[in-house]
Amino acid sequence: MSGARPAARGRALGAAAVGICLCWLAGAAGALAQSAAPDPSARPADEHHLTAREVTQALFTARPGAAIDLSARSLTRLDLARLDFKQARLAGADLFGTDLTGSDLSGSDLSHARLDRTVLIGTRFSRANLERATLLRPATSAGLQPLATEALQFDGANLRSARLFGRFMRANFRDADLTGATLAPFGRTGFIEHIWRSELVSADFTRARLARANLDKSLLAFARLHSADLSGSSLREADLTGADLTDADFTNADLTGAILRDAVIIGARFTGAKGIEPATGRDTAAPAPLPAGGDQPGAVETGGERP
Repeated sequence: MSGARPAARGRALGAAAVGICLCWLAGAAGALAQSAAPDPSARPADEHHLTAREVTQALFTARPGAAIDLSARSLTRLDLARLDFKQARLAGADLFGTDLTGSDLSGSDLSHARLDRTVLIGTRFSRANLERATLLRPATSAGLQPLATEALQFDGANLRSARLFGRFMRANFRDADLTGATLAPFGRTGFIEHIWRSELVSADFTRARLARANLDKSLLAFARLHSADLSGSSLREADLTGADLTDADFTNADLTGAILRDAVIIGARFTGAKGIEPATGRDTAAPAPLPAGGDQPGAVETGGERP
């Protein structure tokens, strides 16, 4: 009897040890499985982020005439150069820092999208919807002097209430709608502060709608604003040196401190415009030529007596 007790005690202790080991292994396995399982709440910012491969694959596999929907998705800092977006839906998408060199976004819906700090060299936005989108400080040329082949194409685009700031030299805004758009400086942001105003040298705004747009301080030298609607717009301290303002409508616009040196103002309308009389270089602007014995047609309308 005395020898049976130690044996029973040994079996009990052994069973207890085995039970403890099994419990420990079960707990370890559970912890490992839990750590390996994805935690949806741990990565809310990544679930909408796409890779360049995913975007490219979606575009290449899209059925003809079926626009892919990338609305509200994150496409930040991707290489999406030289892609045909096939009129994709990108409303509210975030494309911050993305390379769109040579890409075609014609007809795409980019309303409310963020295109700040993007690379837009030779990018096409023809007839695209960019209403309330932001294009702040994009890279628009490979060198210091932009080439004609690098110019952005916004012809026929909807840029109503959009915010643009940066270099848009030679950009094509023909027939674009920039009603209520802002191209004026918006304060210090810490990025490339030597770009202190929007540069639109030789940009084409033929027949563009810029009513109530804010173009304060913009560099519009040699820009083409033929038949453009700038009624109610603000061009305070804007530089329009050598610009073509033929038949442009500046009714009720604010031109305080603007520079009109050597601008062509044939047929331009300045009825009710503010600051037009003391505008720098207005005396050098080219009015309509006098006909052979009559009054000057297309004279500048200033709302007061003609000089």
